[in-house]
Amino acid sequence: MDIQWYPGHMTKTIRMMQEAIKLVDLVIEITDARAPNAGRNPDIDRLANGKARLVVLNKADLADPEASRAWMQYYSSNGLSAVLMDARERKNFKGLEAQIANVCADKLRREKEKGMLERPVRAMVAGIPNVGKSTFINSLTGRAMAKTGNKPGVTRGKQWIRVGKGVELLDTPGLLWPKFEDPRVGELLAVLGTINDDILSTGELALRLISLVGEYYPEAIASRYNFEPGVAAEPLAVLEKIGEKRGCLRKGGSLDYDRAAGILLDDFRSGKLGRMTLERP
Repeated sequence: MDIQWYPGHMTKTIRMMQEAIKLVDLVIEITDARAPNAGRNPDIDRLANGKARLVVLNKADLADPEASRAWMQYYSSNGLSAVLMDARERKNFKGLEAQIANVCADKLRREKEKGMLERPVRAMVAGIPNVGKSTFINSLTGRAMAKTGNKPGVTRGKQWIRVGKGVELLDTPGLLWPKFEDPRVGELLAVLGTINDDILSTGELALRLISLVGEYYPEAIASRYNFEPGVAAEPLAVLEKIGEKRGCLRKGGSLDYDRAAGILLDDFRSGKLGRMTLERP
C-alpha cells in the first residue's frame, strides 16, 4: 500500500510552529509506543533543533513491555530523554513536572547566572495526529483544557496552558510530513489510526495489519478469533477466517470483508489482540 495524507491545514500548522518554536525552551514530542519511530515526524526534529527534548511514548499500556524497554534503551543511548506513559491515567504524571524542569536545567541555570528572574519552563507539545497530545495535556493539568477525540485532526488551533507554577504548555495540532519515503511508515501510521480511515481501503489495511502482526506475534490473531495457527497462512485467508468466526455475512451468505476488516482494526487499536509493538529499534 502506498499511503499518503497531508491535509491543507498542516501547511498552516508548520508555519505556526516555526514562529512559536522561538518562544519555547523544550519540545515534548508525543509518539505512539506501538510504533515509536514511525510516529516521530522528521519535520519536528528539524523545528526543534537546538531545543531541549522529551519524547513521550504514549499508549504504552497497549504496547509490548519488552519492546518498550528496548525503545527506552535506544533513546537513552542516543542522548534523548524519554518516558513511557498511558496519558489517560493521571497517576502516571507523578514527577513529570520535575522531569521537565530537569531536562531544561542547563538553560534555566544559565539564565539565573545572568541575573534573570525565575520563570516557568515553556514547552511545546507536538506530534502526529491522534497520538494523545490533548489527553496528555488534560491529564497533566488535571482538567479538560484541550480538545480530545479519537480521530485525527481534532486540535486545530494554538493553545497556551499553565501547569502549576513551573510549566507553561503550548498545545499544537497534529502534524504529518508531506511524503512518507518509506511505505512501511505510512502503513504503520494507518493501522494505528493516525491517518483518516475515510481515505483508506479498510480491506487492504486489514490485510497489511495481518502481515505486520504476523512478523512479531504469529499466533495472536488465531488465538483472538479461535482458530488453529497455521490453518490460514495468507493474509486474505486469515481475514476470511476472522469473518467466518465473527459471522460477517451478507445476504446470500457471502463474506462481508469490510466488516471483518473493521473488527480486526478495532480489536488491534483497542488492545484486544494483546499488547503489541509493530517495530523495533
